[in-house]
Amino acid sequence: MPMPYGSRGGMAFSADELRVLRRALAAALQPTRHTTGASAGYDADGAQEVQEYLRLAEAVDEAAREGGRLRAFLLADLARYREALPGSAHGYLEQLQEALTAGYDPTPADLAALRALCLEQQGPAEHARRTALLRRCEALAERSVRARLRALPGGRVADEPQPAPRPAPRPAPASPPKAPRPDRPVPTPGEVFPPRRKPVPPPAARTA
Repeated sequence: MPMPYGSRGGMAFSADELRVLRRALAAALQPTRHTTGASAGYDADGAQEVQEYLRLAEAVDEAAREGGRLRAFLLADLARYREALPGSAHGYLEQLQEALTAGYDPTPADLAALRALCLEQQGPAEHARRTALLRRCEALAERSVRARLRALPGGRVADEPQPAPRPAPRPAPASPPKAPRPDRPVPTPGEVFPPRRKPVPPPAARTA
């Protein structure tokens, strides 16, 4: 049966399985009555091919499940090494590199562990190795965060080019004051401000 190749979904096929796979692809591209059932029934060769295709499909499904189990085991092993730091530094770094090769996105716990390991006393070569691994994990973690932000509705990353702001509407020019009509006389101050009339006393006051 196909075997999982790593934890990234790859598979390794044997020579017999590859022959069956090639026949299945050829039948899918150029269907015949043996594989499509266009005639009244299958002959012996067609029925055998169908059985081989079904067995191969089941084997591929099982290999995919096994690949998922391997990935889960790898991540659990990485967590165990991380919890045992700093004594398990060598094993943790090896497991982390293997997980990164398999498509693992480092977590904040991995970044914190790497920063603590970089602060320890070690030789120049080991310090450079740990620092390089830390820089790689930081870049992968940042890329993963940006990808999740872009996937959100209306998500936008800070350093992405922002749309140019729309210019504010210009105010309408003020209309010039109207000139006085030459045929209309200029009103006098008395017409503009008429004199106030004196209040008329009530009738009772006049009879007195």
